[in-house]
Amino acid sequence: MEPIIKIEHLNKEFKMKDTDVHALQDVSLDIYKGDIYGIIGMSGAGKSTLVRCLNFLERPTGGKVTVNGKDLSALSETDLRKARKDIGMIFQHFNLLMQRSVIDNVCFPMEIAGMNRREARKKAMEYLKIVDLEEKAKAYPAQLSGGQKQRVAIARVLASDPKILLCDEATSALDPQTTKSILQLLKQINREFGITIVVITHEMAVVQEICSHVAIIDQGNLVEHGTVEEIFLAPKSREAKRLIYQGYEKVAEMKGKRCVRIAFSENSSFEPVIGNMVLAFKAPVNILYANTRDLDGVAKGEMVLQLPEDEELAKKMVAFLKNERLAVEELESYVS
Repeated sequence: MEPIIKIEHLNKEFKMKDTDVHALQDVSLDIYKGDIYGIIGMSGAGKSTLVRCLNFLERPTGGKVTVNGKDLSALSETDLRKARKDIGMIFQHFNLLMQRSVIDNVCFPMEIAGMNRREARKKAMEYLKIVDLEEKAKAYPAQLSGGQKQRVAIARVLASDPKILLCDEATSALDPQTTKSILQLLKQINREFGITIVVITHEMAVVQEICSHVAIIDQGNLVEHGTVEEIFLAPKSREAKRLIYQGYEKVAEMKGKRCVRIAFSENSSFEPVIGNMVLAFKAPVNILYANTRDLDGVAKGEMVLQLPEDEELAKKMVAFLKNERLAVEELESYVS
């Protein structure tokens, strides 16, 4: 199966006054139809530049972006505009037309496409129903909460009938509860309409909530990519570890020679594995951090343990944990 988005050796440079800034360097990725694909990195990593290259709002300096089988760099401006109709985009700050009512905001792309006003308003109400905002049809953006504004923006994108939806930090301006509701709406849209969604974020919790796959960008480089579960259970790059271990800021310092991170599945998360290990070896362990997260609807847990300094005993404990089907990673130090 051909990917719906294929990125090959993508480079993007910006000419600054005194220097050239390499925003993206040799990035290659395949995104398949129906994926919810997360692209994550810290501020300035290059992730927003990458998403803007996916619809050629930014033209790459080098490399190739193929969308729906079309090489975007080979298209004329007219054909590029046509190709962009399949690619919707929502932003952090909603980008609504403040002088238009909610229903008129949703109608806007249909009017641009030449649909008659009555048909456009009928379809707009259908989209507002999908995002649960029918009762706000006559309201104006200034009268809405942040979450409601983002729902209007999503309804407006759906009105263009896209095959791909790009979300550039779409929940960054929202509180945690509203963020969760917007992410659930995106999952619903992906499931019901089959729209491929690319989520740009700096928050691992967003990726873990809805994404099937994730790519991690650091200083313009693709440092790691794979399924969310693979990277959550066994992060390899320093940047992946830093993003996953963000919650460990509660732990001021991890002392001791044998600190390990364990990640357990939906089965072992409900079993007293640590208690059983302590009873089996008659030796205490120090739990430095513990958390359970939701990965696409499945509970996944993790802990950071400080094992006894007795080398032989610590090795036996690691073997015990692995035998319980846990992912075990020895930590050299706290990842800050």
